[in-house]
Amino acid sequence: MKFLDLCKVYIRSGAGGNGCISFRREKFIEYGGPDGGDGGKGGNVWAEAVDGLNTLIDFRYQQHWFAKNGQGGMGRNRTGSDGDDIVLRVPVGTEILEEDEDTVVADLTELGQRVLLARGGNGGWGNLHFKTSTNQAPRRANPGQDAVERTLWLRLKLIADVGLVGLPNAGKSTFLAATSNARPKIADYPFTTLHPNLGVVGVDNTEFVVADIPGLIEGAHEGRGLGDIFLGHVERSAVLLHLIDGTSGTLIEDYQTIVDELEAYGAGLADKPRVTVLNKIDALDDEERVFLKDELENAGASDVMLMSGASKEGVTEVLRALRPHVSALRAAEAREMRGEDEDGTWTP
Repeated sequence: MKFLDLCKVYIRSGAGGNGCISFRREKFIEYGGPDGGDGGKGGNVWAEAVDGLNTLIDFRYQQHWFAKNGQGGMGRNRTGSDGDDIVLRVPVGTEILEEDEDTVVADLTELGQRVLLARGGNGGWGNLHFKTSTNQAPRRANPGQDAVERTLWLRLKLIADVGLVGLPNAGKSTFLAATSNARPKIADYPFTTLHPNLGVVGVDNTEFVVADIPGLIEGAHEGRGLGDIFLGHVERSAVLLHLIDGTSGTLIEDYQTIVDELEAYGAGLADKPRVTVLNKIDALDDEERVFLKDELENAGASDVMLMSGASKEGVTEVLRALRPHVSALRAAEAREMRGEDEDGTWTP
């Protein structure tokens, strides 16, 4: 399945049906009077977060979503049928944006969450509504309300507990493959990861989701390499796992490049909790490990951990370092759902 995380859609609700002008005409009934029915209501356009989807690829092939119009009213006081609604089924974590790609219409972060994107037009009144004591035979009916047309952008931000960041070939995909059942592409050349991958990892009877995104390079916020467009997939994570290639000859520059790109991107990524890991230590001796760790900590990294995704040395310790951040976010979300403050008191 191809991965797509940004697409444009054109939606239109249904127009309301017109009211009917009609008069009752039956044998032996001299004064029949008006009996025009109302028009039916047009269909709405909804968006719903559903299970089983992790891409917006369906909207690549169908960009126009039009609800049905309401049927016009008929004689004998018959109301037209309502138009059918239409539902855009999107993955959990989809943001819906206005045409300017900046104004957020809705953020569907929970399974089953629905939002109304375009309301269908009301049906017009038939001439029966306009009968009065002084106007026994009104020849007037209302037209149905017009449809609502909108152009929207759908942007998917994956729901993950941990976001993997680092330069290309820092070992992110190897780490994901070593700790989960995910099987991302792994090769000895840069940019083997072209789209985000998700994996479920477990440690100490706790499971959480890790997102592996394509590697960043210097100037990614200016569009270099694959750019920083995939950083949106780690915006919702509780903690960032920053992997650094221990065999690189430019260790400090590699570390600072990622830090600078996170700050340039914004969206609070630079302020997120971050676990810094010196990776590929299976290729280093003990003296080199200590030296490079000290170098990173002198450059501003705090509590640098050592790991090798290939040999799985130190992997469990890294997962245990991530777990408290994930648990803290889940506890905060649970308190928010219950309407409690951090100290456990209820807030009305």
